[in-house]
Amino acid sequence: MRITVLAGGVGGARFLLGVQQLLGLGQFAQGDDHDHVLNAVVNIGDDAWIHGVRVCPDLDTCMYTLGGGVDPERGWGHRDETWHAKEELARYGVQPDWFGLGDRDLATHLVRTQMLNAGYPLTQITAALCDRWQPGAQLLPASDDRCETHVVISDEPDGARRAIHFQEWWVRYRAQVPTYSFAFVGAEKATATTEAVAAITDADVVMVAPSNPVVSVGAILAVPGVRAALRATAAPVVGYSPIIGGKPLRGMADACLSVIGVDSTAQAVGRHFGARSGTGILDCWLVHEGDEADIDGVAVRSIPLLMTDPKATAEMVRAGLELAGVPT
Repeated sequence: MRITVLAGGVGGARFLLGVQQLLGLGQFAQGDDHDHVLNAVVNIGDDAWIHGVRVCPDLDTCMYTLGGGVDPERGWGHRDETWHAKEELARYGVQPDWFGLGDRDLATHLVRTQMLNAGYPLTQITAALCDRWQPGAQLLPASDDRCETHVVISDEPDGARRAIHFQEWWVRYRAQVPTYSFAFVGAEKATATTEAVAAITDADVVMVAPSNPVVSVGAILAVPGVRAALRATAAPVVGYSPIIGGKPLRGMADACLSVIGVDSTAQAVGRHFGARSGTGILDCWLVHEGDEADIDGVAVRSIPLLMTDPKATAEMVRAGLELAGVPT
């Protein structure tokens, strides 16, 4: 089976663990021989230049998580991390002081930056980094081009609006400033990679992880070529609601949805993505037990959607395959 997942950071990484659990891939593999392929088309909208190095938070979170090296408490970054470089930068008064790079994590960014400066595309760089981690999945940036999420806010006494990088809005301000819109800077010139498009079009099933629908999945869909591939693929497209009981399980998806005028409900998010039989991307939509969704042209099922561990997540994946009519 060939499964392709559209994934953000922590939620996307945990969902990928569930796919691996079900298929016996990665750290759940029983041997070297298997017939399954797992691809992840990963959000690059969070990517940023920090202290002169290129940081790709969602790619790294997926890589560390699947490679067994993620910090289990934070859900991102290295386990057993130290912060000496961050502390020394603070003593120098270097900005930004609100974004922390761990010492181990910094090594990843240094390698990536050196390879970018040498002319390698992000897809090849990610593959090289994964050689160290052996994640058991092919992690594919949605684009090799810059396509960063920026946010229009007003935090001045006169109410003047300005645009800041998503990382500043998310990490520094915690989404607690007047916010008006999101912009995917560089999207007009970006293109989806050949590898990402092929992963979607050649899949047996495509799954949309329960990642932030605006700044994770939405940022992937903003890359020209991704939406077209989703609409053209012969594979069913199965989505999972990131909203349970009117609230996101983690992160600030509700704040993002509010900005674009979408209610924080499983139904509203499903309708926001829309049906492939219309102009949207979904064939199937999984919502949490107790939630409901009525979406024209989309098959809906209510199941437990709490990713408490890989086994529970694997059952979510299994239910999605069953709803889509894909044999497991």
